[in-house]
Amino acid sequence: MGKLKFTLKKKDAHSRARRGMIETAHGVIQTPIFMPVGTRGAVKTLTNQQLLDIDAQIILGNTYHLMLRPGIEILQEAGGLHKFMNWERPILTDSGGFQVFSLSELNKVTDEGVHFSSHIDGKKCFLGPTESMSVQKVIGSDIVMAFDECAPYPCTRARMEETLERTQRWAKTCRDYELSSHQNLFGIVQGGIYPDLRQQAARALLPLDFEGYAIGGVSVGEPAEFINEAIQLVEAELPEDKPRYLMGVGTPRNIIEAVLRGVDMFDCVMPTRNGRNGTAFTWSGKINIKGAKYAHDFTPMDPQLNAYCSQFSRAYVRHLLNVDEVTGLTLVTIQNLAFYLDFMRQMRQAIEQDTLQQFYQRVCEIYPE
Repeated sequence: MGKLKFTLKKKDAHSRARRGMIETAHGVIQTPIFMPVGTRGAVKTLTNQQLLDIDAQIILGNTYHLMLRPGIEILQEAGGLHKFMNWERPILTDSGGFQVFSLSELNKVTDEGVHFSSHIDGKKCFLGPTESMSVQKVIGSDIVMAFDECAPYPCTRARMEETLERTQRWAKTCRDYELSSHQNLFGIVQGGIYPDLRQQAARALLPLDFEGYAIGGVSVGEPAEFINEAIQLVEAELPEDKPRYLMGVGTPRNIIEAVLRGVDMFDCVMPTRNGRNGTAFTWSGKINIKGAKYAHDFTPMDPQLNAYCSQFSRAYVRHLLNVDEVTGLTLVTIQNLAFYLDFMRQMRQAIEQDTLQQFYQRVCEIYPE
């Protein structure tokens, strides 16, 4: 279907970690990789040039939000999201399923899809597997996510079994849909906290031979130990020659522990959302730069990070945030994404040099949670 090629370049000798490369029609992605979230066609407070300056290799857009605004007609007229936002590198789009369940209090799930009310104006809408595929085809993303049902946490086993059965049917519908020639479809493994259901869900997707596989339904409120257990169970079932994507995770420690278990791709709003709240991720740890103790701190925001934003003093960035100057939000957001991308770059290097265990210990000291 698509033009995605995944090359496994190196496997860690002491874990399931892998160093790889994904080739798409819009460019190459080095894995493991973190993908900044650009929900509505932009990473909040940043320009594309700022993303290029920190070497963001791929960004995310969201089907649910883009279908509501600007709408499919405008995206189609623009020639797709790449042209609309003037971004030439790869884009991954979520299917919209998670937002349908999390943002709309009034939704009704049927075997065909989900009837819901727009969180913007209450307008009645419908999104199912075919509709999700048709929207993502117009968007033109390089990686398209299959439409799935996102069960809440906690969730009874009976409800989860029903969810998985529906998700499996929808996955086949998505697979049968003809996307554009450059697009690649990823299946999503659900199953909640039930180990056997996770395994069953992964095995059920294999005959559909997706270009990649995602682990969904994690980081939705369940205890942290369930996340790593779910990753291990699913990873053991997935083909080695396809990329694995852990959706919506997480902290630096969450990410490296998932990499140790064989995951290649990550996204999370944590660095951008925390940045807008004045929290900076640095190689010295997480700091609340709005704090009074930084008022006279003229040291760089992160002297260990070779990025433009990191050289501004903590006192200056604190001042900008405390007077509601939007430049402050931009600087901390760049800092956080630059840190996450540098963290992934150093992790790739550690896999190549067989020093991943030492790197893991270093990360755990800086980010214990």
